[in-house]
Amino acid sequence: MHRYEYKVVPAPSKGTKAKGVKTPEGRFALTVEQLLNQMGADGWEFQRAELLPSDERSGLTGSVQNWRNMLVFRRALGSDDTIEDIVADATTTEDDMAATPVPDPKSEPAPIAAPAPISAEVNDPPMASGAERMLKDNGVEELSDVSGMTEALKARAERQADEEAEPDETAKRD
Repeated sequence: MHRYEYKVVPAPSKGTKAKGVKTPEGRFALTVEQLLNQMGADGWEFQRAELLPSDERSGLTGSVQNWRNMLVFRRALGSDDTIEDIVADATTTEDDMAATPVPDPKSEPAPIAAPAPISAEVNDPPMASGAERMLKDNGVEELSDVSGMTEALKARAERQADEEAEPDETAKRD
């Protein structure tokens, strides 16, 4: 009798950009294809896609049911293998995690070369004081009382003052 181990992964929800793939459907299909190929390379056989309910918390006391798309994969276990054997093989042993060998203290350490000097001078602008930075134009119109009126507002105020003054002069002439 064959024994299988199963793996369930969330289905991708968004396509990835790739050269030559222009449509959202094509990008999504490419993402699913890459996931299936990656799992297949690791020995997993695609079984099916499932839409499963998931109860999740909402706020402090509420809960809501969301539906999740999942992809189900399986792979055959060897006839003599058990789940415990596979888990034991997957865990690392002390031999696998052996540290890099420590050099012999009697041996001479390898010389360390100093980094090359920087040949070019740095031409960074000097740091401006707070007031100088505030007065620089950053492309955003300042609305605080400190900044004063902009040139455009001053010009508009002068035009309006001139327009208001002209009708008075013509009224005096008639």
